[in-house]
Amino acid sequence: MIRVQNLVKTFGNIQAVRDISFEVNAGEIFAFLGPNGAGKTTTIKMLTTLLKPTAGTVELDGLDPTVAQGEARKRFGIVFQDPSLDDQLTAYENMELHAALYKVPRQVRKERIERLLRLFELWDRRDDEVKKFSGGMKRRLEIARSLLHTPKIIFLDEPTLGLDPQTRNQMWTHVRKLNQENGVTVFLTTHYMDEAERVAQRVAIIDHGRIVAQGTPAQLKAQTNADSLEQAFLVLTGSSIRDEDATSLDQMRSIARMFSGRR
Repeated sequence: MIRVQNLVKTFGNIQAVRDISFEVNAGEIFAFLGPNGAGKTTTIKMLTTLLKPTAGTVELDGLDPTVAQGEARKRFGIVFQDPSLDDQLTAYENMELHAALYKVPRQVRKERIERLLRLFELWDRRDDEVKKFSGGMKRRLEIARSLLHTPKIIFLDEPTLGLDPQTRNQMWTHVRKLNQENGVTVFLTTHYMDEAERVAQRVAIIDHGRIVAQGTPAQLKAQTNADSLEQAFLVLTGSSIRDEDATSLDQMRSIARMFSGRR
């Protein structure tokens, strides 16, 4: 369903993603893990048409997203790290707006919205403004909205960041149900290693822009002689604290130089 070969992304003199390759099978839950600033979000942006690769190739359901952007976007839904809902609209209105943007046929729009809001236990709050929702409710609404146009793939970029354990557990229960019953391919990033170990069938770990390990959680634990995926992650990436903000600032400065003509 997803095929990445020798993918590279540079921002000026900074190489954020360095010649990575991996595949995600149809119907799989795949975790893409790494420390802060490792290249996870940059990779997701290339997979979802938001950034153009410097080199290498990407395929989504057989399509090249750098060429067939419109068709590729129909194949996936995405939940970003940062909230993207309109707080002034109701839950139902947010869903309707997304349906209109993705040209979901009017004759099936109402049924899909109701089904997804019921699935994520938000139907009773459909007429409430989103600004009244808790963080967990907003995340559930974002996932429901991302599935409205029936994508084959859903990208979840740290979807449970800041949520309490009960809400995290409930949300992953919903995601697993979607995966098992509808065959939706799930590509996720998270800093909660216990989540990745519990829900993902396979894992790729990226560090300093390079993939340092791939396999099932059990394989990575065996490879590193670790008792948990978190321990395996620390063996593979080290225990030093990473400064994501510095990396992001360097990338922003490089992009600004490129647009101003000062490379």
